[in-house]
This record gives sequence, C-alpha cells and structure tokens, in this order.
Amino acid sequence: MTDHIITSTFASRQLGTPTDLGADATRDISAGLTGLLADVFALYLKTKNFHWHMSGPNFRDYHLLLDEQADEIFAMTDPIAERVRKIGGTTIRSISDIAGRQRILDNNEEYVDPQGMLAELHGDNKQLVAEMRRVHELCDAYSDVATASLIEVWIDQTERRGWFLYESCRSTIIR
Repeated sequence: MTDHIITSTFASRQLGTPTDLGADATRDISAGLTGLLADVFALYLKTKNFHWHMSGPNFRDYHLLLDEQADEIFAMTDPIAERVRKIGGTTIRSISDIAGRQRILDNNEEYVDPQGMLAELHGDNKQLVAEMRRVHELCDAYSDVATASLIEVWIDQTERRGWFLYESCRSTIIR
C-alpha cells in the first residue's frame, strides 16, 4: 500500500499537468471536449464515407467538397485531444470509446441520391455546432478562455461547412 501511495505521488508530481482551472473544471471541460472529439471522429468518418460513395452528375464537385471538409474536420482532432491533456484530463483511447461517446449518428445506408448525403452532413454539422456551443458555455462558466477561443474558431469552420452543404443542396433542405 505504501509503495502505491509513493508511486501515485511521484506520478502526480512528474506527470500532473499544471493548470489553475481546478479539478471540477478539468473534469467537466475534459468530458465536454472528449464528447466533442468523439463527434468529430464520427463526422469525419461519415464525411469520408460519403466522399468515397459519391456518384452522379456533380460527382467531381461533391467528391472534392467532401474531401476538403473531411480534411478540415480531421484537423480538429489533435488540438481537441491535446487541449484535454493540457488541462490535465484524459481523452479517447479507442474506437469503442468513440462509439460509446458519439452523438452524431453513423450512417450505414446506401444513398443513391447525393443530395441526401449532403443534407445529412448539413444536419450533422449543425448538431456539431450545437455541441460546441454547449462546451463553450462550460468553458465560460470556468473562465477557460483558451479552450473557448479554440472552440470559437471550430464553430466558424463548422458553420462554413454547413453553409457550403446547404447551398449545394438548397432545394432539398427544409428551413
């Protein structure tokens, strides 16, 4: 028992992440960001899925649009996970961990209509923005301006993706 206490104390001193946010902030913000990270991975894979399975008369434009959007989505993953670690939390460790946390639903259907794919991604991006706003509010409550600032940029990027998807299939989306 004493060895465990000594090891834990040593590990805390050596590996603890210095932050002034406090234990509650670290716990709550880390949980919010980790849920967000799961959603980002889910949206990334769904976007790539639709990119890979796109067809039809606008194939090239949609294929390139979704590839660009997937790259932008994937680029958020490392900064989200690293922010969790910077404030002293832990984050996703596996595919099953992502599956257990994601709120953006998977798509296992085969779409024939590219507009259906774009409309679904539009809705998913809107959902991601709502989740980001929720985590931003949490950051505001704990005065975590660094995480809030990152989220503000991601919200803008996600709204832009949603806008492009909306305009690409404007006639099929009900406002």
